[in-house]
This record gives sequence, C-alpha cells and structure tokens, in this order.
Amino acid sequence: MTTTVTYLEMTAPDQLSPAPAVPGLTLEPLSPDSPLSRELPARVGAPFGWSSAGRTPEQWAEIRAQYPDRRHWMLSFEGEPAGIVAYDPHPGDEVEIKTFGLLPEFTGRGLGGYALTLGLWRAWDLVPGVTRVWLHTASSDHPNALPNYRSRGLRPFRTEVLPQTR
Repeated sequence: MTTTVTYLEMTAPDQLSPAPAVPGLTLEPLSPDSPLSRELPARVGAPFGWSSAGRTPEQWAEIRAQYPDRRHWMLSFEGEPAGIVAYDPHPGDEVEIKTFGLLPEFTGRGLGGYALTLGLWRAWDLVPGVTRVWLHTASSDHPNALPNYRSRGLRPFRTEVLPQTR
C-alpha cells in the first residue's frame, strides 16, 4: 500500500478564502511547557497513525529540543480544548503549519473550516514579513483535510507517493 502526501501553500494573505465564523471557536497560545502541547497532537493524530500519538515523554523532549521555535496554539470550542495548530517558522519568512487538527470528539461538527481559517490568519501574523504559509497532508489523514485546505485557498505545489508505514 502507498500513502499520497500533498504539500500545499499560500503565498499571500489575500489568497485565504475564510470559512464562516463559528461562535465559540477560538485559537489560544499554549506554552511549550504545557502538557496540552503534547496531549492534543497525540489525541488528534491517534486515529490516523501519526507518530505523535505514540511518543514517550522523552521523545517529546527531544522534539522540543530539535524544534525550539515551534509554537503551539490550542483550538477551543466553548471553553473546551478542541484541537491544535503547531507552527514552525522557517528562514526566509516562511511559516509551516506542522500540525493542524481537531480532537476526534469535535470532528463532524462543522468546526474544521473556521478552525483552519483561524490557524491560517495566525500563521500570517506569527512573525514579521511572512511571505509563504505551507503545510502537508497525507491520504491517511482525515478525509476532509485536503478538501478543507483547498477550500481555504491553499494550492498544491508537490505530491509524493510513499510506501505506507503503518
């Protein structure tokens, strides 16, 4: 079996096609030391076999040391943790959305489009002078991921077909 990985980008903030606002859905910064910066990606990725789902505390510490500039933001819905967005600022004024997703109990509730809108707005404001925001998704991710990314204005720039690892 294979997995298709699609890389998508936006090169200007006006390319964003925002989803309608969802009252009660917010994006809040998380401290790198917060347990939620580890728990949320693990819970979001568990149904899809993400490596974050099985990381030990030691592996999380290694990731944090390897990516000291990574920034985590929590998606909250009506005051409850609902998902995560993690960003990696890159040289050249690029921001990679390293992790984006909703917790399983919040999928299918019409939150994903506006959650991604919030995440993209934040990406454009994360560091001064951002000229590109990008991310990747795999065919093994949530089936609405790629359509949501495209609906928000992200355009594919590369596709890879890889052997499936799980």
